[in-house]
Amino acid sequence: MKILFSLTLIVLAMNVSAQEMNKKIHDQSHNKDILINACTREGIVNFPEFKEMYDPIYAAYTPDAATLIELKKLLKKEKIKIVFGTWCGDSKVNVPNFFKVLDALHFKEKNVDIIAVDGTKKAENGIIDGLNIQRVPTFIIYDKKGIELGRIVESPKTTLEGDLLAILKKKA
Repeated sequence: MKILFSLTLIVLAMNVSAQEMNKKIHDQSHNKDILINACTREGIVNFPEFKEMYDPIYAAYTPDAATLIELKKLLKKEKIKIVFGTWCGDSKVNVPNFFKVLDALHFKEKNVDIIAVDGTKKAENGIIDGLNIQRVPTFIIYDKKGIELGRIVESPKTTLEGDLLAILKKKA
């Protein structure tokens, strides 16, 4: 009986923690299909509405080389959370550009969490609760201990790589 109870708890825990990656839903506020919750990069770049802008914008963006050199020295074991909307114009521009910066830095994708929200900037199962998301995209940079260092909200003040450098310089 005790073993059966333990197995039941394990199965329940797995169901609660296992989120469907790249989940598609119909968003009433925009009357279109969107991605929601945890996503993979592959999932977002293959989502039809997002892909149509992702590929050309990614290809066209050239991060500032001098800023990248400085970033390379500072960006080590940080973690980044990207909260975005597949329906959002700013997300369609800034997410591909942000990935172009991360790719230029050879930043490990395992250190990037991607979360898609609906038109009300909500996700399911409380996965963005406490993040205080007002606008998307929001790029949140954390240190290796999980402490927020800073964020880029909607559009960068300078450039994505410039704003990222400013956040990391505050830490140094």
